Amino acid sequence: VTSLAGAVGHWKAGNVNLRTAATFGVIAMVGAFGGARLASLINGRVQLALLATVMLAAAVMMFRSARRAPSQAHAPESARTMPLALLVPVALTVGVLTGLVGIGGGFLVVPALVLLARAPMKQAVGTSLLVIAMNAASGFAGYMGQMQMPWAFMAAFTAVAVAGIVAGTYLVRYVSPGALKQAFAAFLIVMGTFILYKNRDVFLPVPDLKKVSSTVTSASNSLDTNPFISANAGDTSHAA
Repeated sequence: VTSLAGAVGHWKAGNVNLRTAATFGVIAMVGAFGGARLASLINGRVQLALLATVMLAAAVMMFRSARRAPSQAHAPESARTMPLALLVPVALTVGVLTGLVGIGGGFLVVPALVLLARAPMKQAVGTSLLVIAMNAASGFAGYMGQMQMPWAFMAAFTAVAVAGIVAGTYLVRYVSPGALKQAFAAFLIVMGTFILYKNRDVFLPVPDLKKVSSTVTSASNSLDTNPFISANAGDTSHAA
């Protein structure tokens, strides 16, 4: 709902490529539904660690795009059609991640449109919102019946989010594409790093101190009650 509200505003401003959104969105919807079904088989921490890793990779690509030569940065950008051989795997990947970790996929759609389709940044943002709305609807359908929906919380959150996206749609006209790219990349780095840190035990398992202590205690008790060790200890004391 939030993304659809934002897409309407961007469409009025001429920042939505309907053809790209329809092609990319339909393919991504298939992946989103499948990802939602797959989510029940994967640990939540693994899902978040995967999300953070992809966010950091997308941020690096966006920073590289934003740091082009000044002459290139200010030159008018012309969108191109993304090759089908590239469009299908990218859209499916975005869709699967959308359903798998419950994200709209904008942090992937925007870099894909900017870097692969050479879409202007503002058009990429507007188009991605329509793709996100399609993805979210498909992913939501995939989760139906698997969990109880907190409808009251969702309604309140959506109302606040819609207000925020309407404000953002109005303010984007005053921000340069280069600054928008850098801000977007910085946001991805902050969020990706935070999520990865909170789920770091996926890559670097932290030992359970209680289990370690219990194991040491058990081993110590075994040594004390072992008759061979006790006998040897007694012989040693007599010899002394």
